[in-house]
Amino acid sequence: MKSNGSRKARRIRSVGAELYFIPVETRVPLKFGPETVTRVTCARARLSVRDAGGRRAEGWGETPLSVQWVWPGSELSYEARRDAMKDFCRLLGEAWAGFPQAGHPLKVGHRFLQSRLPPLLEEFNEGRAGEPLPRLAGLICCSAFDLALHDAYGKLTGVPTYETYNSAYMERDLAAYLTPAEDVDISFQGKYPADFLHLDPPERIPAWHLVGGEDILDSAGLTGGEPDDGYPVTLAEWIERDGLNCLKVKLRGTDPRWDYERLVRVGEIGLNRGVDWLTSDFNCTVKDPAYVEDILERLMKNRPRIYAMILYVEQPFPYDLENNRIDVHSISARKPLFMDESAHDWRTVRLGRKLGWTGVALKTCKTQTGALLANCWAKAHGMSLMVQDLTNPMLAQITHLLLGAHVDTLIGVETNSMQFYPEASAPEAKVHPGLYRRREGEVELSTIEGPGFGYRLDEIDRDLPAPDAGWGVVT
Repeated sequence: MKSNGSRKARRIRSVGAELYFIPVETRVPLKFGPETVTRVTCARARLSVRDAGGRRAEGWGETPLSVQWVWPGSELSYEARRDAMKDFCRLLGEAWAGFPQAGHPLKVGHRFLQSRLPPLLEEFNEGRAGEPLPRLAGLICCSAFDLALHDAYGKLTGVPTYETYNSAYMERDLAAYLTPAEDVDISFQGKYPADFLHLDPPERIPAWHLVGGEDILDSAGLTGGEPDDGYPVTLAEWIERDGLNCLKVKLRGTDPRWDYERLVRVGEIGLNRGVDWLTSDFNCTVKDPAYVEDILERLMKNRPRIYAMILYVEQPFPYDLENNRIDVHSISARKPLFMDESAHDWRTVRLGRKLGWTGVALKTCKTQTGALLANCWAKAHGMSLMVQDLTNPMLAQITHLLLGAHVDTLIGVETNSMQFYPEASAPEAKVHPGLYRRREGEVELSTIEGPGFGYRLDEIDRDLPAPDAGWGVVT
C-alpha cells in the first residue's frame, strides 16, 4: 500500500496492543560482569495503529528481557527480576494501546518516553516491595512496543521504515528533539534522522563475535561436557568456521590479572588466525580509571601488537552516569571510550561527552526512537558509533542488524545470538539465512525487504504462544 496525501494524513496513533513472551535456553552459558546468562525471555509486541483517514496497520517489535544486563548485582533472584520486567511489559502494553499522541513514530515514541515512561516506572516501583526496577530495564520493556510502532508506520505508508526518517514524512525536524552542546556551533534546524544515516546501506556488514567470560578459547580448555550439537565450541573453532575478523572480549573489571591475561590470550588466538580487531568490555564493574589505564599500559609495553588491535574500550564504569560522574579523559586519551549501558538517551550522551567519553554503542533494546536520536546527536558532535547486541534472536535480530547497517559505525555490528541460542531463530533463518549465520566474517541483509522492517512474517513458520495479554483493537 503506497502512501498518498500530506504528512498530516500520515499521522498515526496506537489503537491496540498484544504481548507475547517467548522463553529461550542457551546452549552454553554467557558470562559478563558479575552474572551468567543461561536462559532469557523475549518480549514480542504487536501494535495496531490508525491514521487520520481511518486506515489501519499493525507492526511487530521484539527484544530479549536481558535481566542480568539491565539489573546486575541484585539480591533478588533471576526469576524475581524477570517477573518484574514481565509485569512492567504488561503495564506498558496497556499504556501504549491507549496512548493518544498522533504523529510520525519518532514524535509519538519521543512523547511516550518523555511523558509516560517515567511516571509509569515510578508508579510501578511504588506499588512493589523490594528493589526498584531500574530505568534501563524499563527502556528494554518499552522497546518492543516502540519498535512495533516504527514497523507499523512503514506498513501503513507502504515503504521501508528507514525511508520515513525525512521531511517527506516527519512533521518536525530534529530541533524539536535535540539541543546541541554549549561548546559547539551547530544546529539541528532543518535536519532529520536521514541526514545522519546511510540511506543506501550495504547488504553485507562485518560481524563482531562475543567472547564471554566462560567461553572456551581453544582445545586446551575442553572438559568433555561441552554440547555436541554441530556448532563450534571453542573460540578458535568459531574464528575458523565463520571467518571472523572482530572479537569483543568480556572482562571482569574486578581482577586486573585475569583481565590482562584474558586479553592477551584472546589476542594471541586471534593473531594466529588473521583477526584484526579486539574490543574490551568491562560491563560497568570498574570504579577507578586507573584500573583500565594500567591494563592498557601493560599491553602497550609488553604486547604492543595486541594493544594496537584494541579498537575501543567499552563501558568500564557504573551505568548510572548522573550519580557516577567519573572523569574519563585519561582513558579516552589512550583509546576511544564508548558508552553502552550509560547511554540511556541523547542527554546522557551529552553528559558523557563532557566527562570524556568519545563514542556511543547504540542498541535497539533501548528503543528505536532513542537509538535514532542518540545517533543523530552523537554524530553531529563528532562522536564515534557502534551498534551492539543484546544476544538478539528471532525478530530482534532483524531490527538490530538494520540499525547496524544504517548507522556509520567504526566497523560493522556485534552479533552473537548464533553463538548462544542458534536454534531459537531456526524459523526466521529459513527466510533470512544470512542474518543468523556469519560467513567470511560478515552477516548478509539482502533478504530483508518490503514495508516496515521487512520481516516477511507471512513466510516465517513460527508457532507463537498464546498472547500473554491484549488491549484495545488488534487488526
